[in-house]
Amino acid sequence: MTTPTTERTAHLDTIDRAILAHLVDHGRSSLADLAEAVSISASSAQRRLRRLETDGVIRGYRAVLDPDAIGRSLVVHLSVVLVDHTADTVGRFERWIVGIDGLVSCHHVTGDVDYLLRVDVADVHALDVLLRRTLAQVPGVARFTTMVATSALVDRFASM
Repeated sequence: MTTPTTERTAHLDTIDRAILAHLVDHGRSSLADLAEAVSISASSAQRRLRRLETDGVIRGYRAVLDPDAIGRSLVVHLSVVLVDHTADTVGRFERWIVGIDGLVSCHHVTGDVDYLLRVDVADVHALDVLLRRTLAQVPGVARFTTMVATSALVDRFASM
């Protein structure tokens, strides 16, 4: 049986994958630089790039910001456990979560916790506000655990 993931990736050849790898690290490359990097003509690179965009493989382009420059140098990971998994509790939490200032990612996960979040905040005071005055007040949150990052070995999607 073919899954949606394998259906979407089945058409990616080695050149497509090289284009994607180059764009991840050099998103603002000119078409000429991209073509040279993957050893194809500019017209071929343009056709492939358009197809990757049209097919939804490339979902968009964005700037990666320096967290210090925008006042969000404290990277916080949170695990959240809900009191139950009713539609009301889950819906309330998910509606609330999308409005968090500094939210970088939120994943519904399996295991001992329900959600994993990454939130970039200015400092410890902003973290305190997020935790005590915001997250702790959301009905349906049973408990949460906070982990502050002290360094990043790999962070390809910082402060998007």
